Amino acid sequence: AAPGQPQGSPAPQHSGAGAVQSSARARPPLAGHVLFEPFEGTANVQGAVVCEAALVRDLIFVFQGISGVLVKFNDKADAFRVDPKACMPAPIQDQVHKLSELGWLYKRLRRFVDDHSKIMSYGLVGQSFCAALSHELTEYYRLIAVLERQQVQPEDVDGLAGGGLTLTRLRVWAMEPMKKLTVLAWLVSQCQDLEGGRLAGVVYTFSHTSDPEVLSLMKYLLIQVALPLRHFLDAWIYDGELEDRFHEFFVAEDVSVPVSHLWVAKYSLRKSVLPPFIPQEVAEKILLIGKSINFLRHLCNDRTQLGLRPKRLSVDHEVSAAVELIEGCTMGGGLSASVESVYYKTSQHLLDILQNQYKLTDHLKAMRRYLLLGQGDFIRHLMDLLLEELARPATTLFLHNLVGTLDVAVRATNAQFDEPDTLERLDVKLLEVSPGDVGWDVFSLDYHVDGPICTVFDERSMNRYLRIFNFLWRAKRMSYILSALWRAQMTCRFQLRAIPELKALFHKAHLLSSRMIHFMQQMEYYINFEVLECTWAELEKKVDAAKDLDEVISAHNIFLEDVTVRCLLTGSSQELLTKLRAIFDEIVRFQSVMNQLHQSADDEINARRYQEKLLAERSKKGNWGLTAVEAAAAEERTTAYMKQTLPKLRSELTIRTQTFEDMVKEFLSLLSKHTDLSLRSLSFRLNFSDYYPIKVMRQSMGHRARSAHIPL
Repeated sequence: AAPGQPQGSPAPQHSGAGAVQSSARARPPLAGHVLFEPFEGTANVQGAVVCEAALVRDLIFVFQGISGVLVKFNDKADAFRVDPKACMPAPIQDQVHKLSELGWLYKRLRRFVDDHSKIMSYGLVGQSFCAALSHELTEYYRLIAVLERQQVQPEDVDGLAGGGLTLTRLRVWAMEPMKKLTVLAWLVSQCQDLEGGRLAGVVYTFSHTSDPEVLSLMKYLLIQVALPLRHFLDAWIYDGELEDRFHEFFVAEDVSVPVSHLWVAKYSLRKSVLPPFIPQEVAEKILLIGKSINFLRHLCNDRTQLGLRPKRLSVDHEVSAAVELIEGCTMGGGLSASVESVYYKTSQHLLDILQNQYKLTDHLKAMRRYLLLGQGDFIRHLMDLLLEELARPATTLFLHNLVGTLDVAVRATNAQFDEPDTLERLDVKLLEVSPGDVGWDVFSLDYHVDGPICTVFDERSMNRYLRIFNFLWRAKRMSYILSALWRAQMTCRFQLRAIPELKALFHKAHLLSSRMIHFMQQMEYYINFEVLECTWAELEKKVDAAKDLDEVISAHNIFLEDVTVRCLLTGSSQELLTKLRAIFDEIVRFQSVMNQLHQSADDEINARRYQEKLLAERSKKGNWGLTAVEAAAAEERTTAYMKQTLPKLRSELTIRTQTFEDMVKEFLSLLSKHTDLSLRSLSFRLNFSDYYPIKVMRQSMGHRARSAHIPL
């Protein structure tokens, strides 16, 4: 961009000395500064006539940023100006003004270099930039030396004064440095407050030009500012070290984060200083490489040297590495390939350590078997052992008793064949007790994790496992209750023939229990096969194909998220979960009614059998029948059972039946409108025969919505 153009404007391209000269004549002042004030008048002003040699001598001083006798620097105007007392033609004065712009450009560059070189916080990239500018100014000093030498030479063959150095020749000499310093001055004006990767990005932007001279200059500057970045990069991807005191590199470290959270929070990508010649995906892999090295070193205690660092023995090798950094990513060159190679080997080594030394897959399977109830024989036997214990109030439970029961369940089932380390991590946890809670409401299994695997099984993940376990444990308890009720019904159905009055009541109870069993069977099928098995198979596939630890963590989080969503444990499914828990509570109340029914029936049967046994014994002794008191007591008992106990139980059973059906209807209605396809298919499976008239409910709901102008 030419000086004076707004930021972002393309720089004019020139080719040849004539083009440079014409562009210099038309060049506006840089950044809005007035470089000179035109001389008013062409002749007849006071003062001696200025000779050309004096002007050449003054301009050589001006080229060095020093005021001469005729051309002086005005601090207020920030420009070189011709002394108004000097007498010179207007065309000559115009040439002097144009040439004095070179001194102003030099002065500006020199001031930038001097100011920023003294600032240590400017960083290595900034210091390299200043050193590269100083090198270009050194080349400029050589030009000044050549001009001074020509000035002091004797007159040439044409007899010209000034040792053969005229304003015209001086203008020719100044063309190339004028062009170079103009570009550099415009560059430093864009880099005033930039450091590190942002500074390298601006230099990289200036290198997009078709002018070969400017391109060569920008390429040199870009290589110099890329050398520190390449040093940062090599130290990070080969040693895991972040030698960035002034925050110039695009990888940031949070020293306040503990080592236990190293992978998740300690290192991050600082996108604001990411140079444009490094793509985002390459930068993310670079971040992962250093994170993997530090994770291995600090959490896995593994300091294995993979031998990936290349040997660079000379300055040329360092320059080649910087060029590779600039061109390797954007042009698909060696840097992308080398980063990919280091990323693959480092990440693969980390995954091998986690799999072989820290048994990551074994811990995942342990979570599936115990916290997600995959070990069926163990879970069933544990429920059998805890049946009486968990029926007590939650405040009366003791953790050590539950842990002992857990150990008995492990030793009595196939869980005993698991790895000892896995079984040692299995534990019991009691949740916070609320008023009225029993042991079933607060009991939970727990699995302790430590070391590097805590990065995968973090606190948030373990809380999700806890929520999922509580849901699955409650559902498993419902199936356990209904299974016990079914066994009880099958056991006592022949005995209850002694009381014909109970036939209709037990038939009604059997119908309700069959509906509940069907509901829970479909729910269990959905949970175990459509949710847990499908998501678990997907998790195993992703973990096996994972290229780095981030992909393992992501796959695990997606697995837990899918299970949480499909098990109605998210906020959007809160209403559905509330309805389902109400159905579970109704099953528990039905169990209580059935226990009362069985207990009263057993008492009545035992009383009648005792009466029959008493009559038989008296008949053998020659006595007949019961006494009047015994007959009256038996009649009173039978009447109370038939007219009080049975009607009460029949009424309670009717309430339970109606309540359950209403709850299921509401649950199915909500399921049928859910956004998740698997939950909508569950609604069809639960009501495949249209036993529950939810269509009528939907129509009535739709009619009310239309009458109220509420969109469904």
